[in-house]
Amino acid sequence: MFIRNWKKEIFTIPNLLSMFRLVLIPVYISIYLNAQSSADYYLAAAILAVSCLTDLIDGKVARHFNMISTLGKILDPLADKLTQFALIVCLTVKHPVLKYLVYLFVLKESFQLIAGCLNLRKGKMLKGALLTGKICTTVLFLSLILLVMIPEMPGKIVTIIAIIDGIFMLAAFADYVTSYFRRDSDFQSINDTQ
Repeated sequence: MFIRNWKKEIFTIPNLLSMFRLVLIPVYISIYLNAQSSADYYLAAAILAVSCLTDLIDGKVARHFNMISTLGKILDPLADKLTQFALIVCLTVKHPVLKYLVYLFVLKESFQLIAGCLNLRKGKMLKGALLTGKICTTVLFLSLILLVMIPEMPGKIVTIIAIIDGIFMLAAFADYVTSYFRRDSDFQSINDTQ
């Protein structure tokens, strides 16, 4: 019975899409770091676009067909965060100013990981991503995919993009800090996640 439930938990369309997004990360990294032509950069951007599209689809499928699972609540944000991290780090190779986004990203995600683990020990977890986190993810992906497509973007524009992304990251970070420390309404019991 346990094995059957375990397989049922893993082999859902949303979870398979999240795993597919994880598989796309090393593909993107390899193509981007070895890119030598505009076509290579467009291909890297297309892979990221596919990743974003599957992210939208897996959430809709999970909700519409009642395929929401605890594993999915871990896999989906994990795929998001690892994709974002890989994207920012790769872009930092060509645009060093983005290193500040890497630092902010690591700080934000480390806080969320630690705070999330502490809350899990108390038997509760966030109901889902906060609106500010979703907006931040959208802004990051759109702006960074643009940088992938246009590798010779002028330095001033790259700096402006880095500042805008940093502002959205800080806003999401502040919202998550507030949620973890002050807003119990954003949490649910682990037993209510099924």
